[in-house]
Amino acid sequence: MQEYFAHESAVIDEGALIGKGTKIWHFSHIMSNCRIGENCNFGQNVVVSPDVILGNNVKVQNNVSIYTGVICADDVFLGPSMVFTNVINPRSAVNRRGSYEKTTVGKGASIGANATIVCGNDIGEYAFIGAGAVVTKAIPPYALIVGNPGRQIGWMSQHGHRLSFDENNKAICPESNWEYHLEAGKIILAKK
Repeated sequence: MQEYFAHESAVIDEGALIGKGTKIWHFSHIMSNCRIGENCNFGQNVVVSPDVILGNNVKVQNNVSIYTGVICADDVFLGPSMVFTNVINPRSAVNRRGSYEKTTVGKGASIGANATIVCGNDIGEYAFIGAGAVVTKAIPPYALIVGNPGRQIGWMSQHGHRLSFDENNKAICPESNWEYHLEAGKIILAKK
């Protein structure tokens, strides 16, 4: 018995592994040999290519293509029409299927609408990539990235709020009241 939901217009290829409670909506295509965790949600017109790995509770909004080489940890958010690439130097006349570059998106990271992630650049856990940003380098955990090319303008909490650090390099998330410390350019969750 199938333990996930797929709209009648969705295409699920043989060999795709899809976790319990996952929902796949209109005109989406889940290709063979990908692994999708539990309780994920795929909006309209989503494509998941072969060998993609997605953790639990991944939210994929409309018009997103997740290409071979992409790995997303649990609780990742992929905004509407954001783009992953998987070849650094594509040419129509040159077959580069054997040279896909990997991109890993860490637990709890969010990628905004229309952002582009150039392949081979990992995104740290709880990082926040703003709408329309173009990621051209590795992104540290909790970083807030905007612009083209993407540049870091601050830090985000696990609950998705920009952190304001005091003179002691301490910040409090306004939603959770969790305390964060900035130490040697890294975010440490100090108190829940």
